[in-house]
Formats: sequence, structure tokens, C-alpha cells
Amino acid sequence: MKRRRVLAYITRDRNGRTELLVFAHRDYPEIGVQVPAGRLESGEELEAGLRREIEEEAGLTNFRIVRELPGFEDHYPSRYENHGFHVILEEEAPDEWEHVVRGTGDDAGLAFRYRWVPLEPDPRLFDRPHPRLRELA
Repeated sequence: MKRRRVLAYITRDRNGRTELLVFAHRDYPEIGVQVPAGRLESGEELEAGLRREIEEEAGLTNFRIVRELPGFEDHYPSRYENHGFHVILEEEAPDEWEHVVRGTGDDAGLAFRYRWVPLEPDPRLFDRPHPRLRELA
């Protein structure tokens, strides 16, 4: 059985355009641009795990989960059972910031550099195009 994993596609509206929250590892930029994500703990519900991961990885707490995006991660084959969610930020956040990951997971203590990027053109995650990101606009 595959371990479950959540991915947060966090958006905000800025000056009439939709922006997506992405990050790169401060010390490992070669990994590429990503969105907050993580594995669920045993018995953890999807939305609870999503909320925990967003808070641990980005330090954000005021957001609204819009919906799960069925089949959204089919574009990226993985060893996990992926569950992508559209999330809307409901607080002000800087255009760029650095956050040290909290929690007890493999990424605890890593520093992530966050920034907002426009959905148009495609913001390429993991250095590949992601054809379904336009569904978030």
C-alpha cells in the first residue's frame, strides 16, 4: 500500500492576477521549484495533514482549503498516493520570505525560500511544465 501524501497549491490574487506560492531549498536549489507537500502520519486525515504541512513548511495558518484536485498529480508519477489541494491564502504574506521547517519530518530544520509566481505563463514545478495549473486561476 502506498503512503499518502498531500500537496498544497496555494494561491492569492494580486493586482488582478492569480499567483501560486512556490519555494526552493536555500541549501539545495538544484532540487528545483516546489509547492508545500508532505507525507501523512498514520491515521491522519487528508485535510488535517494538509493544514499541518502548510504550517510546518511555510509558517502560514490563515488559509481556506477550496477543494481536492482529483487526478492532479497524474502528471508526476510517484511512489506515493498523491492528493493535490487548491488552497487560498486568507492573510497577507510578503512577496518573498525564508522559512525554517518545523516538525519532526525529514525536512525539519531545512530552510525554504518562498515566493509568489504568476500562474500565467506556467510556473514550471520541478523544472517541468505542469499543464493543469491553469485550473487554479
